[in-house]
Amino acid sequence: MNWKKKMGISLLVAGLSLSLAACGGGSSSGKSSSDGKTLTVSVDSGYKKYINDIKGDFEKENDVKIKVVEKDMFEQLEALPLDGPAGTAPDVMMAAYDRIGSLGQQGHLAEVELGNKDQYDDKDMKQVTIDGKIYGAPSVIETVVLYYNKDLIDKAPATFSDLENLAKDPRFDFSSEKGKNIGFLAKWTDFYFSYGLLAGYGGYVFGDDGTNPKDIGLNNAGSVEGITYATKWFQDVWPKGMQDNKSADDFIQDQFVKGKTAAIIGGPWSAANYKEAKLNYGVAKIPTLPNGKEYSPFAGGKGWVVSNYSKNKELSQKWLDYVTNADNQKKFYDMTNEIPVNMEARDYAAGKNDELTNAVIEQYKNAQPMPNIPEMSEVWTGAENLMFDAASGAKTPQQSADDAVKVIEDNISQKYTK
Repeated sequence: MNWKKKMGISLLVAGLSLSLAACGGGSSSGKSSSDGKTLTVSVDSGYKKYINDIKGDFEKENDVKIKVVEKDMFEQLEALPLDGPAGTAPDVMMAAYDRIGSLGQQGHLAEVELGNKDQYDDKDMKQVTIDGKIYGAPSVIETVVLYYNKDLIDKAPATFSDLENLAKDPRFDFSSEKGKNIGFLAKWTDFYFSYGLLAGYGGYVFGDDGTNPKDIGLNNAGSVEGITYATKWFQDVWPKGMQDNKSADDFIQDQFVKGKTAAIIGGPWSAANYKEAKLNYGVAKIPTLPNGKEYSPFAGGKGWVVSNYSKNKELSQKWLDYVTNADNQKKFYDMTNEIPVNMEARDYAAGKNDELTNAVIEQYKNAQPMPNIPEMSEVWTGAENLMFDAASGAKTPQQSADDAVKVIEDNISQKYTK
């Protein structure tokens, strides 16, 4: 999944909770989106072939036709609060984990049961649960990993000391800025990428496992220590352009593809570009931090959800159980190369010995579910300058963290009442 789109959509959650909940408030009294003999399934274009491949058995077993709608996942989720009451929403669709909680709370998603519950762990369950209610069936796991150029280094760096050594290697000196080095690059001005660093030092978004917005841990001692460490990279190692959140990613991708950078932190969605560029790259979990702890990024992915406006909820539930069973999740991996949640299917995927697959699975063990309460949208806004203000020297790491948390707290106080 494109994380840029994901983050942009997340910023709209708070507005949705206030303005769109009024457009039906989760009532399932809108027009039916199907005729009782047709189940409408909405998926991104990349999944259409997979759904068409597996739907036949379901149709036979349930005497029903599957109507496949091809639509961007985020566009479909944005449209649900309006399309649902109008009777034009699909019965089932996929949703990014960070959207499931808020849409469920707003009443747009139906509560579901997990027919394959024994194939999920606690982290998987947390992704689709809010206030003790389950609003989706986990399907895909995703998190950031380390990419490295096999033509430049023999093996994946195992520790951040290894990355620091790359930064001392004259092969990676940046010719345009004296004294700067691009042996290792990470887009840490972007909170999505830097959170794993802060969390590894003991920072956190919300307390009580991401459910308490009154307890924000982005300016605690651990978070500040993480920001301080990152600041050394920005000020002592990296070119000044790395501080620009808008252009840093393009710079990182360009330098890596051109073979000028040995290692970067990136998402699984980038692998296709590296393959197309015929880059001899490897993938591994992100190295151990200087404090001996693991990098702990957000655990992302997607799950299957049911529209609360559907009049085919029982059939939709059967589809969720069907599409997330071990056989269909194995086929999902074979056809998409995305890592399935189902434990049996995940083990099957790991057995293929694909570097990207194994790196994501390994990194996911240390990843943290993104808080799925609506207040999370204010974190993206407040954390925009969390790293930049310290990296640029405009503020100390503590001041930068305190100011970011103050913005988050003020916005939550103004927009949310409990």
